[in-house]
Parts: sequence; structure tokens; C-alpha cells
Amino acid sequence: MTLTSDLTPNTLRNVFAQHPSGIAALCAIVDGEPQGIIASSFTVGVSMDPPLVMFAVQNTSRTWPLVRSSGRIGVSVLSEKNEGVCRQIASKAGDRFAGLRLDSTDAGALFLHDATLWLDCSIEQEIEAGDHQVVIMRVHGHETHDNAHSPLVFHGSAFRRLEAEQLVS
Repeated sequence: MTLTSDLTPNTLRNVFAQHPSGIAALCAIVDGEPQGIIASSFTVGVSMDPPLVMFAVQNTSRTWPLVRSSGRIGVSVLSEKNEGVCRQIASKAGDRFAGLRLDSTDAGALFLHDATLWLDCSIEQEIEAGDHQVVIMRVHGHETHDNAHSPLVFHGSAFRRLEAEQLVS
């Protein structure tokens, strides 16, 4: 067996897109204004004791330095209802939070409505990893919204939805 050895960024982007992932918005109030980034690399369950999650962010991100300056970061794991919200926050222009329904903690963690999960986090550690930083965050609180929303999934460079298996009676 021979595997392809083309490891150029465009090829890898297509290769890595074959792995489905959830999508998270990492947001905070910074100097009285909402700031946030979208991450498809978000991972839960890094550690249970202490409770840790992680994601990777490009070194070239202009928004991450703003978000990371907040003491607390709100992680909203996005649902099917958040596809437009995801595109809006990921955009490079305009008011990325215009018209969005938001909640925040007194510490500045910012959350998006209709998400499947909210996690109130702070940065535990940042690790250099090539053209990205791996950010490990400590979880201080959570809200699952009683499983009211199905997750939004990113696969094959497109948004997807999970389908529940239909049981026949």
C-alpha cells in the first residue's frame, strides 16, 4: 500500500475535512464589546480532574489575542439552529454580533442562545504547535440546556446535521 505524500496546506485542508467535528464559538466581553472566534478543533474531555477542554487557533488570528485577554471565555458548542450565527461570527467584516441573542457572566464569558452546550472557561495553558497554538482551558461551569438542540457538525468543508436512527415499532 502506498499513501499519498502530498502534505501541502490545501491538500491537508481537504484531507482533514474528512474528519467530522463539532463547532464551537469562543466568546468574551472585552472592553465592553463582544469578541469571538469559531473553532472546529474544539475537544471536550481532555481531563476530568481538573476539568479541561482544548482547541487549536491559528497563529495569524487577529481576534484570538482580544478574546484571550478576557479572564473568562464562554464556549458555545453550536447547534443546527446556529449555522447562520457561525457564519456571522466567522466573517471578516461588519458587526459580527449584530442581532444575536447573547448571555454573559459577570466575569465576561459570553454565550450564544440555541447552543447545545455552554462552558465557562479560563485559559490553563497554551502550547506552540506549528502554525497554531493549542489552548487548554479549565471549565468552571456548564449548561446543557436539557439536550434541547442537536449539534451542528462540520464535515467535508460543509455544515451537516446528525440524524437520529428511527426505530420501527
